[in-house]
Amino acid sequence: MATELKVALAQLEFIVGDIPGNAEKVINAAQEALQQGADVVVFPELTLAGYPPEDLLLRPALGPRIESALETIKKARLPIHMVLGYPERIGDHLYNRAAVIYEDRMLVEYSKQHLPNYQVFDEKRYFSRGSDSGLVTIRGVPCAVTICEDIWFDGPAERAAQAGAQVLFNINASPFHLNRDQQRRDRVQEVAQHLNLAIVYVNHICGQDELVFDGGSMVVDGGGVQHTLPTYEECLETVCLKQTNNGVKVEAGTVLPERPLLESLYQALVLGLRAYVDRNGFKGVVLGLSGGIDSGLSLAIAVDALGADRVQAVMMPYEYTSQMSKDDAQEEAELLGVKYEVLPIGSIFEAGMTTLSPLFEGLAADTTEQNLQARIRGMLLMAISNKTGFMVLTTGNKSELAVGYATLYGDMCGGYNALKDVPKTLVFELSRYRNTLSPVIPQRVIDRPPSAELAPDQKDEDSLPPYEVLDELIERYVERDESAEAIIAAGFDRDTVYRVVRLIDINEYKRRQAPEGVRITPRGFGRDRRYPITNGWKPGH
Repeated sequence: MATELKVALAQLEFIVGDIPGNAEKVINAAQEALQQGADVVVFPELTLAGYPPEDLLLRPALGPRIESALETIKKARLPIHMVLGYPERIGDHLYNRAAVIYEDRMLVEYSKQHLPNYQVFDEKRYFSRGSDSGLVTIRGVPCAVTICEDIWFDGPAERAAQAGAQVLFNINASPFHLNRDQQRRDRVQEVAQHLNLAIVYVNHICGQDELVFDGGSMVVDGGGVQHTLPTYEECLETVCLKQTNNGVKVEAGTVLPERPLLESLYQALVLGLRAYVDRNGFKGVVLGLSGGIDSGLSLAIAVDALGADRVQAVMMPYEYTSQMSKDDAQEEAELLGVKYEVLPIGSIFEAGMTTLSPLFEGLAADTTEQNLQARIRGMLLMAISNKTGFMVLTTGNKSELAVGYATLYGDMCGGYNALKDVPKTLVFELSRYRNTLSPVIPQRVIDRPPSAELAPDQKDEDSLPPYEVLDELIERYVERDESAEAIIAAGFDRDTVYRVVRLIDINEYKRRQAPEGVRITPRGFGRDRRYPITNGWKPGH
């Protein structure tokens, strides 16, 4: 009986839909793991298809492509045990599968037993539940395989331990949200200690549309976390598991501290934007730089994600744009080294109002004129995008999108929004954090009251509650699903609560037309919160 098992954790990026490319990456990583002396290499969930493949799972060609990829891996005849994931159709049922492959043999296959169907997950739309044991002996060590959600329920790991497994390979595609890394560590430690198992937990690393997979893979035994991989980095590392009289123990390695919250969040925003732009073939991004905090932070994220040479900033002033905003926008652009242009919109606005004057005769000025300014800016940015191949990056935050404090086809016009799920109060915190790395956002931008500058002396708080109040109301109503009356009972002003709740509800139609953006809270807008636009629901209890 072997006394030790060397396991390589392949925390790597696998591209959704690129099945041949993913198979090639598996082979290359397995060869590198062999060079590290590994007996086993463990990959993330749905390795070959990428995660989440969504309705690609319904394509008729999926099955043949997966079969071809598996055959390619087997033909490589690598003398290492490969734990990898893929979708497989058996009869009328599609399963989220994991397998252990050695040389050209499939030693065991396992189907995911617990299918998440909450928040951003909808696996029950596609997959059927499995009931396989996933047991396999590798170099004399009894092992078992589970997949992601299975680790959050007692059954799969308990059954594996009862069947004699001493090592559990848990392959994952667990997306980032605030404090998620600690939740994972706590749960895996709990299972390992309760069942006296060594657990190899391997997570995906990449940005995929609104999701960011942050890695944070780990190896845990009954004594706790013994080795971790860094978040937000591709890496392949090998650890040693040793049999003892009291089960399998992990040879202590490097246990990295969790990244500070703001650092982790900022890295998620950078990774998400970079992956979206690069994977979709854009040359770079262009954004409207107003001199305000949202566009300033968005500019910093863009430069950190893509490099200054792939970012274009455009200031589009009108008569309500303060000199301070013009100066601050220029300073932000200079500090980050991006190409910067100033395109005044006054003549375009006046031409538009002249054209519309017969229809507007006798009607008082209102938000129409403000929205026209925003839409002119959106039009100019889209024209630049069309001409240059740079995607328009919008800059609105979650607080604004929640209550509709944004102009459809204006400042919402674009292809991606790094701040889509970032509340305004967190925008301020992230801006302060980014300035600790290097000064990029002038302090007065952070300190001064936010304003859209679409009307004389305009302030956001003229139209909205203070952001500290607004953001907590949004968190309670959107992320926690608290009722209006429950929020009022917690001490909030009744009129303010009902006003904010109403604004959130009636602006769903805007959010359905908003660009994609990184999800960082436990419940963001989009696939995470599917609220009917047309409905007769009345807020209350």
